[in-house]
Amino acid sequence: MNRRRFLQSLTAALAAGGLRIARAEGGFRPFPPAPALGRPLQPIGERAPSEAGVVRYISNNLPSRHTGAAFAPIGELDGIVTPNGLHFERDHAGVPAIDPEAYRLVIHGQVERPLMFTLADLMRLPSENHVYFIECAGNGQNGYREPPEPTLTATRSRGLVSGAEWTGVPLRILLEEAGLKPGGRWILAEGADAAAWVRSIPIDKGLRDVLVAYKQNGEALRPEQGYPVRLVVPGWEGSIQVKWLRRILVADEPAMSRGETSEYTDVRADGRIDFFTWVMEPQSIITRPSGGQVLAPGYHEIRGLAWSGFGRVDRVEVSTDDGATWRRARLTGPVLPYALTRFVLDWSWDGRETVLMSRVVDERGQTQPTRSEFFERWGRNNRYHYNAIQAWRVGADGRVQNGDPALAGAPAPPLRAGGCGGEVFDG
Repeated sequence: MNRRRFLQSLTAALAAGGLRIARAEGGFRPFPPAPALGRPLQPIGERAPSEAGVVRYISNNLPSRHTGAAFAPIGELDGIVTPNGLHFERDHAGVPAIDPEAYRLVIHGQVERPLMFTLADLMRLPSENHVYFIECAGNGQNGYREPPEPTLTATRSRGLVSGAEWTGVPLRILLEEAGLKPGGRWILAEGADAAAWVRSIPIDKGLRDVLVAYKQNGEALRPEQGYPVRLVVPGWEGSIQVKWLRRILVADEPAMSRGETSEYTDVRADGRIDFFTWVMEPQSIITRPSGGQVLAPGYHEIRGLAWSGFGRVDRVEVSTDDGATWRRARLTGPVLPYALTRFVLDWSWDGRETVLMSRVVDERGQTQPTRSEFFERWGRNNRYHYNAIQAWRVGADGRVQNGDPALAGAPAPPLRAGGCGGEVFDG
C-alpha cells in the first residue's frame, strides 16, 4: 500500500471513529489551566516527575557495578540524539574523578615533538562538531541466548547504542603538530581509569576522522562519558573510543592489549578467531511497538532506529507479516554518516497475531542478516557484533514479545551469566 492510499484509508478510519480519538462535542472541554503560580525559575532544568521512570537499565546479573554497562532506554526515546543523562555507559573499572585543572594529554612515541596539552589548550584549538553514534561491541548480546528470551525489550536488545553531537579537536591536528615519524603506523590510546584501558588504532583512521572530544550535545562530557576528554572514532566499536584520555603513543605496531586479544575478538562458526573487527555492521530495530508494550487495534506509526559503521543509512524495510512481504519505511530527520537514523511506517493493525521486523541497507549495499544467517558466519559462543534482524511478536491480546525464531540444530554450548551488560550468557 502506498502512502496516498494509506492516508485515504486513515481518513476513512478517522471518519468512522476507528482511531478512537475523542471529539470536542457534547460538552468536552479543553484541559484546564493551572489554578495558581507554578514553580519559580531554576538554574538547571529537570524532567517532569512523571518521566522519572525513563532511566538507563542496569542488569542485576552484574557481579560489580564498577565493570559493566547501563543500557540507554531506546524504547522510550525519539530522535537521533540521546539525552546526555541517558546515553549508554560502559566502564571497565568504574568512573574516575578527574580534576580538569590538573588534566594533561600527552602525545609521544614515534613523533618529532612530544607534546602535552591542558584542557584549556585543547579548547582553544580549531574545533569541529559532528553527530555520531557510539555502540558497544556487545550490543545485541541477548541475541546469543538460545532459546530466545520472550520478555526481551528494545532497551535490552539494542540499548548499548546512543547518538550525540560531539565537539572537539580533530586528532589529525594534534598528530600533525607533533610531527609523525615514518615508523608511526599505529596510535595507542590509553585512558586514565583504574584499568588503564588501551586500544590500538591504525594511523590512517586517526588522521581521517577521529575526534578528541570534550563536549557532548553542547555541554562538557559527563563523567561516565569520559570527562574531561575522550576519543570519538566514527563507526567503530565503543571500546576503542577511549574515555578519560590521558595519552596517545604513536608506535610501529599495535599494543595487542587485553581489550583487543582476550576481549573484543570474534569467534567464527568454524572456530577461527577474528581480531581488529572494529567496524559496527548495519543495524536496525523497531522501538515502537516493541517488547513489553501493549497495542490496541487500529492505526499505529511503527518507529525505529537504524545505523551503520560504514556510513549513511540508504533505506530501511519493514515487514508486518513475519517477513512474507517488506515495505520501505520513511527516513525522518537528517540522514548523516555514522549517525543514528530514524525511520517510520504507517500501519493499521487488525488485531490478529503477527510478527514485525526491520532491516537496514546502508550506502554500501550491506544489510542485516536473519538470525540463522548470522550464525552461519559467527560462532554460538561469540560475544560481540550481533546485528541480526530483531523480530517482535504482537499477540492477539496486543502484548508485544520477542519474536526471534529459535535456531535449528544442536543446542547452544553450556552457558553462564555474564557479558558486558550482565545480560547475556557467555560460554
